[in-house]
Amino acid sequence: MKKTLLAASASFAIGLSGSYALAASHAGMGVMGEDQDVSGGTVTASSVTAPANGWLVVHRTDDEMKPGPVVGYAPLKAGENMDAAAILTEPVASGDKLMLMLHGEEGGTRTGIFEYTLGATEDGPVRMDGKLVMVVITAK
Repeated sequence: MKKTLLAASASFAIGLSGSYALAASHAGMGVMGEDQDVSGGTVTASSVTAPANGWLVVHRTDDEMKPGPVVGYAPLKAGENMDAAAILTEPVASGDKLMLMLHGEEGGTRTGIFEYTLGATEDGPVRMDGKLVMVVITAK
């Protein structure tokens, strides 16, 4: 399996290569994930480190690497979350790119209920040095 480390020093770096992708930062936040079979209706981040309770959110994306519609999410606890699995809310085809992103719990009206919609502030994306805390994987 080809592996690539995609994090760097003080600023958050993002990249993608082969069948393994990793994103992290110097402040202890990060998302790790691998290209994976999603035919069972779930996608798993092998590890998510969150500064507070929040969400693993699965966005569709493409070669431009901009977050698209949400197609799944899972709750996270503060700290390290191993094998965080999100149930997909719509079909994802082999070859589709998915962005696994850390979202917070702030700004919503209900704790423990995922309230984010694309572009909203409720339960929105977590940023480090102005960059999203996320990794892009490919569905198999």
